[in-house]
Amino acid sequence: MEIPVSTSVLIDFKPAKTFKDNQGPITSLCFDDKGDLCVTAAQDESLHVYDCRDGQKRTTLYSKKYGVNLARFTHSSSNVVYASTKEDDTLRYLSLHDNKYIRYFRGHKQRVISLEMSPRDDCLLSASLDHTVRLWDLRTSTCQGVITAAGRPTAAFDPAGLVFAVGTDSGTVKVYDLRKYESGPFATWSLRDDYYYPQGIPDWTGLKFSNTGKHILISTAGQTNYLIDAFEGHIKQRLSGHGRSSNGEEAGFTPDGRFVFTGGRDKTLRLWDLENPASTVGPIHDNLPMHTFETPHSENIQVAGFNPQYMMMVTGADNLAFWAPKNSLEPTR
Repeated sequence: MEIPVSTSVLIDFKPAKTFKDNQGPITSLCFDDKGDLCVTAAQDESLHVYDCRDGQKRTTLYSKKYGVNLARFTHSSSNVVYASTKEDDTLRYLSLHDNKYIRYFRGHKQRVISLEMSPRDDCLLSASLDHTVRLWDLRTSTCQGVITAAGRPTAAFDPAGLVFAVGTDSGTVKVYDLRKYESGPFATWSLRDDYYYPQGIPDWTGLKFSNTGKHILISTAGQTNYLIDAFEGHIKQRLSGHGRSSNGEEAGFTPDGRFVFTGGRDKTLRLWDLENPASTVGPIHDNLPMHTFETPHSENIQVAGFNPQYMMMVTGADNLAFWAPKNSLEPTR
């Protein structure tokens, strides 16, 4: 049964179940390709895997020696890759089935702050505070490519997995063809918002493509996020009124690309309708939240995600919450 992603359905979302499995804040969230499972990483160095269909915790693993952040499912729901937070800055490829490492990816010299699997194949994209973005292939430990980036970099694949974008110095987006990235970016866009931030847009914390490939969401440490045209590179909307981004993991698009959600430091979850901005005057359209949800969290919301297959959302702070309209978990397609 298909449930359309609409305003009336989204504002009817309520927490269906909460989990209190962590001794520290949850720092990352990822769904597998089928949407059946989600994996979280937390500051208590834990990995938890949850079943999105029956709302039960399936597995708990720990990475006490190396720490864990940015846990991502590969295209196999039994494997994840994640960034270390202790010892070194190695990426670790882990089998959830037997809790054994499959491979290590060494090269970054400082903390990895962005990690994403290609939607197309086994390519992996990482960005680090060492001012580099690296390309990897899960089948080999050897780094496949390095791009030097100014400032704090953010990076993401487009939904086709053919190009990737790198945000640099909280002001520039560079877009690369994956097949010939060595030739440099085929597009470079400098972004400014002189009306709100004449001294420069606040620090970027995340960069994500919509599933439609039409837009890029730039999350920032300020009170404004930005919607970018993914083809022409200009700012289309200023998404105001959110509670400041902490790591970029708390913001994203609904699967149809129409709505943007963010979790805030004020413990609320906000929703924007991109088709109905509050103002259409000027080159950058102002958009305000269409709805604000009270949440069951007592701390800052650090992660939020919309399931790619089921009509459900997940938010995380000190605890984890599954959200659904009228407690329904029907497939979206």
